[in-house]
Amino acid sequence: MFIISTQGLENYGAHGESGKFADGHNYWKFKAGSEYLVEDLDREQDAMAFVAALTMENGIGWKEYPCHIQTVSEWAKDLPDDAGDVQSCRDYYLSRVIRVSPNRPHDTSRRGVKEEELAVF
Repeated sequence: MFIISTQGLENYGAHGESGKFADGHNYWKFKAGSEYLVEDLDREQDAMAFVAALTMENGIGWKEYPCHIQTVSEWAKDLPDDAGDVQSCRDYYLSRVIRVSPNRPHDTSRRGVKEEELAVF
């Protein structure tokens, strides 16, 4: 299983103008993306392509694309070590993961990873 991170880009130039590079109205800013836990795929490139198929946008005002891939254990190792604190960053990150699978291609409603699950991955 893999964690795929996405990156968002918002074009502030498209808010009141054309947003086009040709018109000089482009003003792109990086925005937060999401973390996807991809289940039921064993190859990195398959997981990346699956998340791309689910999430890629390429509009004049917004773009989102997969940008990073890690195993679940690599991703968990980099999380803050403050689990259980009143406002734990670790617990927040675990709760934000979107669980996806090619066996449930249209279901992106499953959210979160429990601390106990990390040992299994």
